[in-house]
Parts: sequence; C-alpha cells; structure tokens
Amino acid sequence: MNNLDPSWAWSTYRPEKDGWNRRIAAHLFRRAGFAASSERLDQAIAQQPDQVVHELVHVRSDSEEFRDELSALGNSILATANVKNLPAWWAYRFLTTNDPLLEKTTLFWHGHFATSGDKVTEASLMYKQNNILREHGLGSFHAMVHEISQDPAMLIYLDSITNRKAHPNENFARELMELFCLGEGQYTEEDIRELARCFTGWEIRNDRFRFNRYQHDTGEKSFLGKTGKFSGEEGADIVLSEPSMGYFIVGKLVNFFVFDEPVPSRELIQPLAEQLHSNGGQIAPIIETILASNLFFSEHAIGRKLRSPVDFSVGFLRALNGSTDLYSLTNGLSELGQTPFFPPNVKGWDGGRTWINSSTLLARANLIRALLDRKETRFNQGSLEAMLDEYQLSSSEQIVDWWEELLLATTLPESVKTQLQEQIENGPGNQEQRLRDALHLFCTLPEFQLA
Repeated sequence: MNNLDPSWAWSTYRPEKDGWNRRIAAHLFRRAGFAASSERLDQAIAQQPDQVVHELVHVRSDSEEFRDELSALGNSILATANVKNLPAWWAYRFLTTNDPLLEKTTLFWHGHFATSGDKVTEASLMYKQNNILREHGLGSFHAMVHEISQDPAMLIYLDSITNRKAHPNENFARELMELFCLGEGQYTEEDIRELARCFTGWEIRNDRFRFNRYQHDTGEKSFLGKTGKFSGEEGADIVLSEPSMGYFIVGKLVNFFVFDEPVPSRELIQPLAEQLHSNGGQIAPIIETILASNLFFSEHAIGRKLRSPVDFSVGFLRALNGSTDLYSLTNGLSELGQTPFFPPNVKGWDGGRTWINSSTLLARANLIRALLDRKETRFNQGSLEAMLDEYQLSSSEQIVDWWEELLLATTLPESVKTQLQEQIENGPGNQEQRLRDALHLFCTLPEFQLA
C-alpha cells in the first residue's frame, strides 16, 4: 500500500458510471461521521462525491435552536457536578447532529489531546475542553494547540497546575512534542528540559489559566535548533514550525479516516504534510482532500478499518434512525473499551485491532442485544417492523439486502443471507421479535465489525 502513487492517491475521486451509489456513499458517511440514514444516502447520490465531502467539511448544518438545546442540556449536566454524566450528553450529540464530520473530528482530537474525567473530576473543565476541540477541530491546528496548552483540564491532567522556574515540570513539554505535535524521535531529552523552562509560571487559579511572571524563567533557552528568551507561547510556536509536525498529524488523520494499518509512508503523505505546514496548520483542507480522494474510495480503504465502540453503537442507531436511553448506551460503551471523556491514558485509545478481542466481541453482541430489548429503543420513533413497512420492505430478502447496503462495508455470503432470512421468516416470537433477533444476529457478524 505504501507504494501507492501519491499523485493518484490524493487526486479527487471521479466515479465511473454507476460507481457512485448508496453503498459507496454509506462508506463515506461511516468514516466522515457515524453512518447515515437511508434518506441521507439518497440525498448524497444525487450529488457528486466531492460536493458531498465539501458540504460535510465546510457547511455547518446544526441550527441555532439545536445548539441552544445542547447548551441547555450541557448546563443541566454541569449542575449535577458529576463528570460521569458527560458521556450521555455527547452521545446525544453524536446521534442527533447534522454536522457528523465535526463531531467525528472532535472525537479524533479528544483521543489525540487525551484528557480523562477519571483525573479531571471537575465536569465544567472537561466540558470546556470538549468545546475547544469542537471549535478548532476543523480550523487551525496551531490555534487549537495554543488553547489546549493553557486549558485547565489539560494542565491538571499533565500535573502542570503549578510550573515553577526552580522546578520546571517536563510532562507538558514532553507530551507537546511526542504526542501532540511531532511524534517520537523528533526531539531530544535536552529539548524537553529547555522547552519546559518556557512554560514556567503557568498555573491554574480558581479553575482558570494564570501566568505568574514571578515564576517564569526569563533566561535563554535552546531547543529544536532555536535559541532565545522564549515564552511558553513562543515555545509552542517553535514546536509547531517543525516540518515533522505536518507528517505526524497527517499520518494520524489518514489512519483515522482511511485505514487502520499500515502507518502511511512519508512519501505517501508528503503532499498533505507539506500543505499543512505551508497553510499555517489549517485542518479542513487536509480532511477534505483525504475524504474526496481516490485512495479513500478505493479497495485500500473500504473495509480496512475496524469499528470503534462509538462507531459500532452510534452508527447502528444513526443508520436506522434509532434512539435509546443514552445513559445505558454509554454504560455499554465502557464494556467495549471506549467511553467518551474517559480515554485510558495520555496516549488516548490505541484503536484498530485493539478494539477486538474475545471479551469485546461478547460485549458488542450484548450491547446490541440490550439496545434491541430496551423498551426505550425506537426506530423512526416506532417499532422496527413499522419502520420497514414505511420503506416498503416486505420480504426477508429485501430486508437483509437493505441492512447490508446500509450497514456493511463488505457483502455477505449467500449462505449467511439465507440464515438471516430464515430467522426473519421462521424464528420464534411475533414479527417484531423475529426482526430484532435477526438484526441482532446481523450485528454480531464479522462483517459488521468493519467500518
């Protein structure tokens, strides 16, 4: 895969006749969001794929009323002062937003700038950080890094709430280079020590960032080939100016949106890395190029990612216009290994193959079973049977084909389709129960684990 021609890979995808269809559009929405409903796929195939991508990246579709509703819900969560209630708030946003790419990208940055409510127990600080990631998620990476650098939740998480010139805290300086901007091997231990001196005097007071000039090291620092009496802001700018920054960030974006493995080669991502470096760190153009590319719509990408727990559960519900009890949903996500606001460590979620093992496969099956059995779960605000009737899907063959097109990255063997059809037609219980049992079986298939 890393021998791919970069010029071909990042050129805009121009489908051949009948190449742009509901199945390929579903691939786009699974990666650029959390799956799409049948109606949304119909809208998409009436346009060209690059037009759909452009709108996903650049057009903000959530109404002011929706944003006000989310703000009110957020305030009600904050009133409980319990950080463990925040995942349900974000799950509601995942399920109901009209800006799925913005939320998917916010989730990406949450794993990149990982901060956990296990340590930062003040819900308002985690909520504020979440909004920072959303505000800058498709904007300026440089602006996001600067704001995150002074974000109270991040500084608490990295033990940098007091950074004294006599004892500079190296945690943030290390993670800024290793995890946030440059990657391993792009700096020395001396670079870390010198950069840490730039951030001395940075404190948290009353849950707000504060610069204490009396505790700032005003001496000369030397790191990453630069020397001067740098401030923290200037230190961050020096890190951001490193050419390796573009390669590191673009590589992570490609693995997130296109394929889990392998780590993309330097040659493959060079055009986008140089673009990110030269455009001042603007993220949206890079993501637009990735999602509209030949590579994204090729065999090298389709079916080449495993569904994360959020993709697995939220995608299932969004594709079927589903709704459910959100606290139960987020409790189930913890069993699958991905609770929003609670990444496992400063490196975030490893993703890829780590999502799947014997324990998580059982937990995935149990989560879908619980969703289907829960009385609060609705499809198109009603029963599964009623929804299928609305779409005029009467035969078991039509139903299975519709699920396959809507929910799967790959096709099913005919023998598996026959088994599903048999469950719909002759399984125990009434028609609604047979449909839900068949859908549960469908979602336990290996094919359903692929994004």
